[in-house]
Amino acid sequence: MSPKWLGKCPDCGEWNTLAEEKKETRQGRKSSGRSEPQPLNTIVSGKEKRTTTGIKEFDRVLGGGVVAGSVILVGGDPGIGKSTVLIQALSGLSKKYESVLYVSGEESPEQIKLRAERLSVDSGKILLLAETSLENIIDTASKLKPGAIVIDSIQTMYTEEILSAPGSVSQVRECAARLMFFAKKSAIPVFLVGHVTKEGAIAGPRVLEHIVDTVLYFEGDRGHSYRILRTVKNRFGSTNEIGVFEMTDSGLSEIENPSELFLSERPLNVSGSTVVASMEGTRPLMVEIQALASPTTFGMPRRTSIGVDFNRVNLLTAVLEKKAGLHLGGMDIFINVVGGLKIIEPAIDLGIIMTIASSLKDIPIDPKIFMFGEVGLSGEIRAVAYAEQRIKEAAKIGFKKALMSRTNSERLTAVEPFGLEIMGAGNVEEALESIGI
Repeated sequence: MSPKWLGKCPDCGEWNTLAEEKKETRQGRKSSGRSEPQPLNTIVSGKEKRTTTGIKEFDRVLGGGVVAGSVILVGGDPGIGKSTVLIQALSGLSKKYESVLYVSGEESPEQIKLRAERLSVDSGKILLLAETSLENIIDTASKLKPGAIVIDSIQTMYTEEILSAPGSVSQVRECAARLMFFAKKSAIPVFLVGHVTKEGAIAGPRVLEHIVDTVLYFEGDRGHSYRILRTVKNRFGSTNEIGVFEMTDSGLSEIENPSELFLSERPLNVSGSTVVASMEGTRPLMVEIQALASPTTFGMPRRTSIGVDFNRVNLLTAVLEKKAGLHLGGMDIFINVVGGLKIIEPAIDLGIIMTIASSLKDIPIDPKIFMFGEVGLSGEIRAVAYAEQRIKEAAKIGFKKALMSRTNSERLTAVEPFGLEIMGAGNVEEALESIGI
């Protein structure tokens, strides 16, 4: 809010982004009914009703299925697959309801029909509505009572109660709030497609993420056919769950065993490559981390990371140089997580350090070894959670050795059935010695 015109927004720093909105004088919303306070132990809690879409990876990120009356926000870059996965999900939901409603404010019904034919989706129960007026959408949905509603996208919708243009802060906030009230009152799940900014955040006010029950983000880039659907917020399930898909000519196909997929083209017996066991929600993932350390040709060595936090890589590089005696001050270091996956878990610290050391000394790491562990500033290797789940996933793929913190190795109780050799290390120097670097 600004009382006068400003060329540059003081919050985001962008130019010519302030929009004029007239102050409206209207009566506040009428209360839908007064509720009385109740003792917590007298409230009966029932398990929420879930409906599966038939897409296992999509149901996984939702916590097992679509909850009646929930509001789900799906964000991602243009063309990454938001509309594709939602129309596929509606196809599955249409088999369990009399009708489902797809509301498009950007495409015509003919365009959506062409996409549906490409995806082999042909259901007379999927109703298409090309509309941007929120009042007309809610009125139509109240009459049809569909099993689920998709709004594509929330930035194109407007309500007549607000005078500003569609996509403005007030319009997006008001439309999302009205749709949330409708979903809770009618017990109809509503999917909202949200545009993203250049930084990858949902366009418009952050209040969108606070209003909805679940926030899903599509990750990936145009150079890879793989798409990661990540749960950022979920009031009805675990957060940080991921679903893995592959973009094909016939739409998004789910990948049930992503660990094998990410390691399918892994080079063997080469330096600067190792496999780490990461946890994404409740799912263990085996991913390959690659590193390249080469003498710099500039005055300042470069540090580049893809898929891992840049500051974390700098921290681990300093630990490796200080505690292990490796000279990295004149080396360019590049880190990449294969497959376009983004990992924020500290359990991959040990893998990053071992990969950098392997590339620097040009010594390959045994391809049958995988590792996990958090590295502290004094070079110690700390224990991480879910060690047995990580080991079980690695044993299924065929790994024979596991490198981890000594604390984790001492706590393990179910290693014998997996047939793995467990190697524990207390610090970075011991870890390097154990794999011969």
